Amino acid sequence: MRQNSETELKRILETEGFTFKKSLGQNFITDPSVCPRMAQSAADKDTGIIEIGPGAGVLTCCLCEAAKKVVAIEIDERLKPVLSKTLSGFDNVKVIFADVLKTDLNALISQEFSDCKRVNICANLPYYITSPILMGILSSKPDIESVTAMVQKEAAVRICAEVGTRAAGAVTAAVDYLSDAEILFDVSKECFLPVPKVDSAVIRLTLRKEPKVKVISEEMFFKTAKACFAQRRKTLLNTVSSTLGVDKSELKRIIADMDLSESVRGENLTLEQLARLSDEIFKIIKGDKNDK
Repeated sequence: MRQNSETELKRILETEGFTFKKSLGQNFITDPSVCPRMAQSAADKDTGIIEIGPGAGVLTCCLCEAAKKVVAIEIDERLKPVLSKTLSGFDNVKVIFADVLKTDLNALISQEFSDCKRVNICANLPYYITSPILMGILSSKPDIESVTAMVQKEAAVRICAEVGTRAAGAVTAAVDYLSDAEILFDVSKECFLPVPKVDSAVIRLTLRKEPKVKVISEEMFFKTAKACFAQRRKTLLNTVSSTLGVDKSELKRIIADMDLSESVRGENLTLEQLARLSDEIFKIIKGDKNDK
């Protein structure tokens, strides 16, 4: 398929009787200027690409032109006949119909990309599942260099915010811990079919070789970050105590030792402070278990 032909895409979708599912958050990119920019940001001829959610294959076509090999993971099997047509001109692409959250990415990389110098991930992510997919990718620590993703603009701002600022959230802390995040460019809602209600942005997460801060337990770090932002209007003392079940007197001691006010909110903590807090909570919880 010609990557700049929205008319041709609509014709193929109509011919195959495809209808969009709101439950899957399906909004396909159609603007001819967006996909090449994404592809060039994610790949070159030495790069293998895992694409998450190819949809109708418009971005996939651009990735095939830019990368050495593309493996696209699509959850909606109704798109088989559509993708067979839109990708018919390429011999360096493979489509796997599966749930990316249930896919072993490292096994996939080992099986499919042995002849590539590097592997990156590229995706147009459904708004409703952006954080779970990004966290699933990052926490599994696949052997990749970066993730280039289209996300809701509001989510892009939050993901790439500085930890400790009002714009940050739990996903901000987790992303910053494991990667260096940046917004590459904005994308108007008019660039999609069907047209969503909000604009988007393309972000890139460059994975760190080592986490930005050291923690005793990554699992506890992620839990602590999530707890700190669970009830943003409440103080760190109240929200962490209720969410993680840590005694308030213990938390008061930790907060005092960290030279923080008891009225501090979770959103005010830096990544380093979140790491220290999670370590202290881990020691308390581990001590309680050892006492039983």
